[in-house]
Amino acid sequence: MSSLLALDHVVIAVRDLERTVADYTATGFTVVAGGRHPGRHTRNALVVFEDGAYIELIAYDAPSPEERWWRVLDAHGEGLVDFALLPRDLAATVAAARSRGLAGLVDRPGGRARPDGVRIEWQSARPSTSDLPFLCFDVTPRALRVPEGEVRRHANGALGISEVAVAVGDLPATLERYRAYLGPEAVDGEQVRLAGARITLREEPLRARGDGPGAVQLRFADSGRGEGGIEPLEVLLLR
Repeated sequence: MSSLLALDHVVIAVRDLERTVADYTATGFTVVAGGRHPGRHTRNALVVFEDGAYIELIAYDAPSPEERWWRVLDAHGEGLVDFALLPRDLAATVAAARSRGLAGLVDRPGGRARPDGVRIEWQSARPSTSDLPFLCFDVTPRALRVPEGEVRRHANGALGISEVAVAVGDLPATLERYRAYLGPEAVDGEQVRLAGARITLREEPLRARGDGPGAVQLRFADSGRGEGGIEPLEVLLLR
């Protein structure tokens, strides 16, 4: 069994959730309502793919300056703000990262109330730097958080997420953090290998949004499109 972690989801912060859902639907994505997060001013919608990864579209109903996602949205506008990996064993993954020298991982519980009243719970571990993804581990069954079935089929042929590009200001320092976080075997040059996907690190010292994910590449059923079929996402992220 591979020791590589899988991509769980990417997070896109938006100002108007209903408009964004309509835009994604118009570009051929199937979008499902996610729900609200207890104790936070947030609600979300999901674009779930056949490979099990998903896009989380999240909006704030009130200012939340205590949250980094809101601060990035407020200062720089809509776009990618974070991404998450799916560990098989959260405690073991965190312990291994700490043993390799990664400091600052903070464990915290999370949850969501779906529109149908179902309550979902998970546990996350979040690094102290935004160039690294957080870990998301399900307490309730993952199928409750990440819907299965027909909602994973998209009219535009999207099957999954093949790559997350992460902009960083100090590439050597970020590579060292990834080696500590995921193990040296996961790091190959400027890429970080995941189970079924990859992270590509790009040094951009003057990036206004700071370190963090800057682009997502999707995998499509139409092989003629290759993996370059990111146009619908780019339109939505850059508006």
